[in-house]
Amino acid sequence: MLSAARKDLILDRLRRDGRVVAKELATELGLSEDSIRRDLRELDFQGLAVRVYGGALPASPAVVDYASRTAVAPDSKRRVAAAAVELIDPGATVILDGGTTTLAMVAALPRSLACTIITHSPTVAAALLDHAAEVYLIGGQLFKHSAVACGAAAVEAANSVSADAFFLGVTGVHPTAGLTTGHPDEAAMKRALASRAADTYVLASTDKIGTASRFGVLPFDATTGIITDTPADDPMSRELVAAGAVLLHAGGGV
Repeated sequence: MLSAARKDLILDRLRRDGRVVAKELATELGLSEDSIRRDLRELDFQGLAVRVYGGALPASPAVVDYASRTAVAPDSKRRVAAAAVELIDPGATVILDGGTTTLAMVAALPRSLACTIITHSPTVAAALLDHAAEVYLIGGQLFKHSAVACGAAAVEAANSVSADAFFLGVTGVHPTAGLTTGHPDEAAMKRALASRAADTYVLASTDKIGTASRFGVLPFDATTGIITDTPADDPMSRELVAAGAVLLHAGGGV
């Protein structure tokens, strides 16, 4: 089997099974593990898979640049955002992560809702200009790929706030890899913000479910729930629940 055909097979298995084990696939195809590992390295380099110990996981499509992300699963993001907004009580203090789903939350948030919003995203802060909410913007080095403040100064500033809830954006939600994102500084900032909130809710549109990125953010048991519109009877939903995730289905219950 030629390399191109093997890679197509690997991508099909990643879509179908949510993972590939190099040893098992090598045995099935009658090839050396080195051949499969080489294919996985090349797919990882191309951004089509994420190599992990023993194999690979599906790469998240949400690691593209911020502008391109707005076109990824917009309807799903709107449903997730609407469900998330329902969790914000009048007078609450909440932290909004950066990203296109939190921006969709701002669009769904009643303009008259009196609350306090803390964010490290200048785009989210700007979108709140016409809202009644009090807005606090955390500063730091601007990470342009995701339009958020990161780095030591941002983490230090985050450690001085506290909130009722944090709405966390990630690029991957996978039963094996957990909650992941594409940059280590972003992952560190997300952990810092999560530590300042009583509850952490993960925003997980359909493009995030069953995929992974390079850097871990939090384990499932460090979150209150994962808000998603992926159906409860979807095989990946069942795997996530088995792995300890609490799924809050947009438009339905847990």
